[in-house]
Amino acid sequence: MSLRRRLLLYLLICAPVAWLLALAASFLQAHAEVNELYDTELIRFTRQVQLTLIGLNASGGAGTMPDSPVRGQADLDSLAIVVWDRDGQVLLADREGAQLPLRPDGAGFIDLELNQEAWRAYYLQSADGRWLVAAGQSLHERDELVYGLIGSQLLPWLVMLPILLVAMGWAVRQALAPMRALSDELARRGADELQPLPAGDAPAELRPLLEAMNGLFERITATLARERRFTADAAHELRTPLAVLSAQWDRLRGAREDAERDQSLRALRAGIDRMARLVDQLLRLSRLEAAQGLPHSGELDWPEIARQAMSEVLPLAERRDIQLDCLWPEPPQEPPNWQGDPHLLVVLLRNLLDNATRYAPQGSTVSLGFEGDRLRVSNAGPALSDELLARLGERFHRPEGQAESGSGLGVSIARRIAELHGLTLSYGARADGTGVEVVLARA
Repeated sequence: MSLRRRLLLYLLICAPVAWLLALAASFLQAHAEVNELYDTELIRFTRQVQLTLIGLNASGGAGTMPDSPVRGQADLDSLAIVVWDRDGQVLLADREGAQLPLRPDGAGFIDLELNQEAWRAYYLQSADGRWLVAAGQSLHERDELVYGLIGSQLLPWLVMLPILLVAMGWAVRQALAPMRALSDELARRGADELQPLPAGDAPAELRPLLEAMNGLFERITATLARERRFTADAAHELRTPLAVLSAQWDRLRGAREDAERDQSLRALRAGIDRMARLVDQLLRLSRLEAAQGLPHSGELDWPEIARQAMSEVLPLAERRDIQLDCLWPEPPQEPPNWQGDPHLLVVLLRNLLDNATRYAPQGSTVSLGFEGDRLRVSNAGPALSDELLARLGERFHRPEGQAESGSGLGVSIARRIAELHGLTLSYGARADGTGVEVVLARA
């Protein structure tokens, strides 16, 4: 069921119920007011009779009140009056009053039944006890007045209720017009139309929804951008290795001597290794760019992190005759007291050590140093120019004349991991002006 139909259903149920409750309350209020009015009239009527009897000599015999020949629209059959003396003899009574029972024990209101009809009577004893006056009235007269009052109000309400319901339906439709406009706007959009929805003029109830949808659009846009970038990067970077592998395979098939075949196999193997490393780096970079926070965070075991990172780089260091040094701070100094994900920091250090090992002069030293508030990775060799330092970390950028294979993604991955930990990477020459030194410190 739609929101509009649900709201209309609630209103169509609640409005008549509220109307009936208001009608019942009006009936009860009118009934109480009418009873109060007529009870007051009965008291006033009996007092006037008492005063009349005081002014007259009421010691005569019983009498009957004459019926008025001119009634107008009055209903005298619903009224009764009777007067008794101290001996209980009727002094004065009309036709209905003669049927009222004698109550010599007191005064006040009493509800009774006369001729199978409900009546209400009021008894008033004179101060000297000479007579007792009673006045009664049929309750039908009171009910008739109450029903007349309610009926006069009921007809306009019955006429206005359908109009009210139609007006509420129109009001609900107009109130939900922004929702309908929003659904139409989303229905018209294409799959790639992810521009934010305007939320400034929207009703207050819709703004949280619009803001959440705009946030979702932004995340989808970022995800699509990452996927397109990953696809473009993969297509750009894999095109050359695939062509090289194809050429190396053709060369291997055409090799006729064992030496030529062995050389082609080694080249093919190196190409496959480079392809595997490139794909692994692309996937790592894609996952890190999609990360919104650290998967895990806790105390860091720096000796274990350094051991894992250096053990992964050790085969490359042995091949190039590079010595890996790990420099720990002198007591009482300790390594940086940082929180983070140890697996990601292993990847970060491995990439830094891998780059330093690949581009260090053969037979030199690569060092990993821990200080109180930072880490340093450095190698020997000539210092890099300012232009090359500025382009470090640029994806797929590698300086010309490099003998080692690579994809230019290692520094990008290290920078993204550092950002997730609130750290920064800075590059420069060592203190003696030679080599390259990478410093990892708090942002």
